[in-house]
Formats: sequence, structure tokens, C-alpha cells
Amino acid sequence: MEKGNKKKLDAQIEKSSKQISEKKQDIKYDTRDYVIDYLIQQYEKGNFYIPLDYQRQFVWGDKEKCNFIESVLMGLPIPFMFFADTDDGRIEIVDGAQRTQTMIQFAQNDLVLKDLSVLTESNGFSFRELDPAIQRRFLNTSIRVVFLEEGTTEKVRQEIFKRINTGGIKAKPAETRRGALEGKFKDFLEECVKNEKFNKLAPRTELTEKRYEGFEMVSRFFAYSDGYKKDFEDYNGSVTQYIDKYIEDKNKECQKDDSIIKEYEKKFENMLNYAEKILGAQGFRKTISSKSTPRARFEALSVGISAALENNPQLKICDVSDWINGEEFATHTRSDAANNKNRLVGRIRYVKEKLLGE
Repeated sequence: MEKGNKKKLDAQIEKSSKQISEKKQDIKYDTRDYVIDYLIQQYEKGNFYIPLDYQRQFVWGDKEKCNFIESVLMGLPIPFMFFADTDDGRIEIVDGAQRTQTMIQFAQNDLVLKDLSVLTESNGFSFRELDPAIQRRFLNTSIRVVFLEEGTTEKVRQEIFKRINTGGIKAKPAETRRGALEGKFKDFLEECVKNEKFNKLAPRTELTEKRYEGFEMVSRFFAYSDGYKKDFEDYNGSVTQYIDKYIEDKNKECQKDDSIIKEYEKKFENMLNYAEKILGAQGFRKTISSKSTPRARFEALSVGISAALENNPQLKICDVSDWINGEEFATHTRSDAANNKNRLVGRIRYVKEKLLGE
């Protein structure tokens, strides 16, 4: 290796080592074993709790729940759960919410086993219908826990939540985003999700809303509205990276001056008010009877409306029925390759130009 290249490599190695040392979290922890009976008792007393601010909602279906209980009954190894000691003396379940709630549901006879692939003779059984000896063994089963000691900051706990992929269902970007990107702008987005008009115009199913679909839609509206004005210069096709960075940047901006939130609040309200007037009861849905709102359709209409209003704040109410249910708009909002930059810009521009009569 040439001397110049070696010197450059050594410098890179030194920078790498320094960065690792700086970023390494000083986390003190130990491992503990809690029997299920004790875990349930402490949860019911409120001594163990699930932080709703950034833990995802209980989204396992019966299949995932029953598979997990079957694993426990068979004595199979269960992935570590992560708990943390908090300032008020309670124990936060950093990771393991769904497993904890499933064990409680089963022990309280609110879950009937079905579709078990190995313990087939137990299909149709609730907890109380199992042999008493099996019940005792279940309640005395030890769950291994990584226990984060006092002093582990909320930021670190959120980072752990972000990085851990619990067994069962992988967290959706919106779920992780809500937990990992704390700040005033993120809080503002959550308030937008509660907007009555937004929920009327852009309904979601119960299942998708448990995965924070509303938060995802609102996040995309603001990120894409700002991005469209800059021709999405920082967009590389990864929606998750783009929106994460957008919210992170806005959180930092709000730390310096949170007055921008008022501007964004007005922008959101103006878009919804105009959308209600031109879309009527159908809202952002494909049909008036649809129970959910396709993302690409919502993005095109909401961001397109907002862009048109910025171009002409006195934009007149117009009849959109001639194009909104047509094949051309349907092509623009199909889900295939929907996150391609050209497709994204194209569907927003289509709506904007239609509204402006261009």
C-alpha cells in the first residue's frame, strides 16, 4: 500500500474509532427472570406499564397470540423483553408490550386457543379449561428480561424501541417514527390526526389506525407539501428516510421557534376546508362507501390542493367530478411504483393543474 493511501486509511480508522466512542451509549443493565404470574400482577397494579407515547398499539391477531402462547406452553425460548427503571419507581416495558398483553389476555380467559400447529389437542381451550397442572406451569414460566437500570434516559429507551424488532409483526414506519422522533413538530402532527374534519374526509379502518395510519398520512402531507416546492431535491425513493429526516429537521426548527406550527396548522385547515367543499361526503376515498383512504390518492389530492391554494389563495370552488373518477387520475394514483419520484410529482402536479385550470 502506498504511503499516502495508508496515511489516509489510518486517519479514517481514527475518525471511525472516535465516532464509535462518542456515540456509544453508556447503558447499565442486568438480566432478570420474572415468572408470568408475577409479571401479570405487577402490570395489573400499575407497577409495570406500557408507555403509550411510543409503544405501538396491541396489533397481534389471534394467530400471533396463539402461536406465542403455544411456544410458552411448549417451553420454547422466548425472545428477551426489555424493561427499564423510571424516575417514579415504576417499571417501563420498553419492548414486549404485545407478549405481556397476550399473556394477560390468556390468563384471564379472554383468549381461546386455535389453529395450534403442534399442540393440536389444545385447540378450542381457554386457560381455565386446561389441566390445573398446566395452568400452574404456565403461570410459573420464567420470562427473561433485560433490565435497564435507573438513569437510562427516555431518549435511550426510545432508541432501543426503534432498533428492536419484536417477534411477530414488524413495526410500521409510522409506529417507529412516533417513538423515535420526539419533539414539538411530532406532537403537532399527532394533534392533526385528531382533527375531526380530517377523520371524516380520510377514514381509516380500525386495523390500519392501530398501526398509526393517520399519523403516516399527516406526516406525508406536510413532508410532501414542502418537498414539492423544492422539487423533492432530497428524495431518493425511500419514503421512510425522507419523512424521518423531515420530522427530525422540523423538530429542531421548532426548538428555536415554534411559531411555525401556527403556519402549518393554518395550512392543514385551509387544505381540509377546500377539500370538503370540492370532494363532498366522498372525501379522499375512492367511493363514498369505502371504509379506508388509499395513500396515493390522499397524497395527490391533499398536497395538490395545498399547492394550488399557495398559488392562488382565492381559488374558486370547482366541479372535479369530470376528472377525479376518471381513468387518468386512477392511473396517477395506482399503488404500483407509487413512491417513485416522477410518479409522486406527477400525481401532485396533475391535481394542482386541474384545480388551477392549467
